[in-house]
Amino acid sequence: MIFASLFFLYFFLPLNLLLYYAVFRKPAYRNLVLVLFSLFFYAWGEPIWIILLIFSASIDFLHGKFIEKHRGTPLAKLGVVSSLLLNLGILFLFKYSGFFIGSINSLLHLSLPVPAFRLPVGISFYTFQTISYIVDVYRGDVKAEKSYLGYLMYLSLYFQLVAGPIVRYRTVADEIASRRVSMEDFSDGLTRLSVGLGKKVILANTAGQIASKYLDGDLSGLSVGGAWFGAALFTLQIYFDFSGYSDMAIGLGRMFGFHFSENFSYPYLSKSVTEFWRRWHISLGSFFRDYLYIPLGGNKKHIFGNLFIVWFCTGLWHGASWNFVFWGLFYGFLIILEKLFLGKVLQKIPALFSHLYLIAAVVLGWVLFYFTDTSRLFVYLKTMFGAAGVPLWDLNLQVTFSNNVFWFIAAIAGCFPILPAISRWMSKWQGTTALLYIGRLVFTTAVLIISTAMLVGQSYNPFLYYRF
Repeated sequence: MIFASLFFLYFFLPLNLLLYYAVFRKPAYRNLVLVLFSLFFYAWGEPIWIILLIFSASIDFLHGKFIEKHRGTPLAKLGVVSSLLLNLGILFLFKYSGFFIGSINSLLHLSLPVPAFRLPVGISFYTFQTISYIVDVYRGDVKAEKSYLGYLMYLSLYFQLVAGPIVRYRTVADEIASRRVSMEDFSDGLTRLSVGLGKKVILANTAGQIASKYLDGDLSGLSVGGAWFGAALFTLQIYFDFSGYSDMAIGLGRMFGFHFSENFSYPYLSKSVTEFWRRWHISLGSFFRDYLYIPLGGNKKHIFGNLFIVWFCTGLWHGASWNFVFWGLFYGFLIILEKLFLGKVLQKIPALFSHLYLIAAVVLGWVLFYFTDTSRLFVYLKTMFGAAGVPLWDLNLQVTFSNNVFWFIAAIAGCFPILPAISRWMSKWQGTTALLYIGRLVFTTAVLIISTAMLVGQSYNPFLYYRF
């Protein structure tokens, strides 16, 4: 099940809200309602993997209590090692075993049997959440959760279960046991849900439909301009797809009394790759910083080796394919250059050129990210740089761009913080509070109507990060 579906919007969510608020004054019951709805949400596509999710929750609930009981002793460290081996072992088995054995077969010309597991949805996200919990309990940053139902709810909450953001236990620990929802919270959450839905259905799906004609078609008939146009469209699609999902997750959390941290902060406005990764998928970047980069030594020792490890792992986390590794190392290489000298250069040159550097790097990065078939990847890159003997422009590209120029302008505008700026501007004036609420209501209603209409007649509705 996905948020951008009619079943979710007009049956699952209203029923969940109805039952949740019917028992809202009874904490144990409202947590139970969320657990049951979350497990149903997860089982909608692959019911068998509920077993794996419950196993992960159960084993780390016990690990957390064990580590807290023996904190400060070697047994606590043993508990952390045990948890890491189990969680990372399960993740490796399902996500990476086939990739690594296939790579060994190709490298050594062997014919070892390659496992073909179906990837459990969201395993990369909830594995990182439970690892962060275990490590934080070991460090003494949080106390172990006393309620099994509470921990199962934390790990299985459908708002962020299958595609993030990666929620740290310490950010929601108090709200697991006790939370309140004001009308302002609920209103803000509904608005945020609508913004995310609009990003996904109106912008991301449209970008994806057009982009697939360039990225998935016959590459021999592609012009240089067409290759860049297709890459630019995917750049927009993946941003609106993932940030839209994060907006919906954050909005849903607010409607149920949870306050999740932001996961995107207008990353395409960045002027360096370093800044971009402070704004893009913030929960993942902060996870690797706090639980891998800093423990390795951070900026204090072996900085470039640490960066290589982190960006190799970042790429591999996104998928079991070499193109994701190339993508991660591509960003790692650029960040190393920025730390060596490029960052100072970018600060001295006009902001426009720094921004253009970042956009060019991001677009090229998303090409590496998109093509799991390395042969198609290299053909596409050759086409982008005019090394494939193709024309610079073509008539189909001109027609496509002309037919979608207003949508394209709207999508570019969506990369800027226009709506928050309008809200801040209006809030400064006396007597505009009511007007602001009316405007928000009109906007929310309009987005819901347009998105619903598009979902009714739309067969193209993928969610890119489900596969990670």
